[in-house]
Amino acid sequence: MKRIAVFPGSFDPITTGHEDIVLRGAGLFDEVVVAIGVNTTKNYLFSLEQRMAFVEQTFAGHSNIRVTQYEGLTVEFCKSIGAKYILRGLRNSTDFEYESTIANMNKSISDGIETILLVTAPELSHVQSTVLREIYKNNGDISSFLPKGIQL
Repeated sequence: MKRIAVFPGSFDPITTGHEDIVLRGAGLFDEVVVAIGVNTTKNYLFSLEQRMAFVEQTFAGHSNIRVTQYEGLTVEFCKSIGAKYILRGLRNSTDFEYESTIANMNKSISDGIETILLVTAPELSHVQSTVLREIYKNNGDISSFLPKGIQL
């Protein structure tokens, strides 16, 4: 049976931290699906098409990384593609509190899906899309925090 992990997020924009977690996950699973979710509570800076293009460009050439989009509950999306794992990254203890709450809720509503948490590389622990958006909106340079080749 193929071990499929879903790495869900809005990727607004994708960061070097996201890239690191996905690439590390690709070494642990047969397939990692980078799933761009539609979150009705978020106001996105970049369009879905732009975010898809950025993520696809980041992982081009990696045969076991696939990029897609989805709506609705992540666990339902996982079931629809036969994924048994949700892959997430942890930068700090605040992330742990949030991710453990979501993981427990997901486990409660769908017992067959496990959440796998990878600790972010120390040199990337400060990289956060929310902060990057603010820097970008104020004409700051965020290029060193984006995967190579991504130009805004």
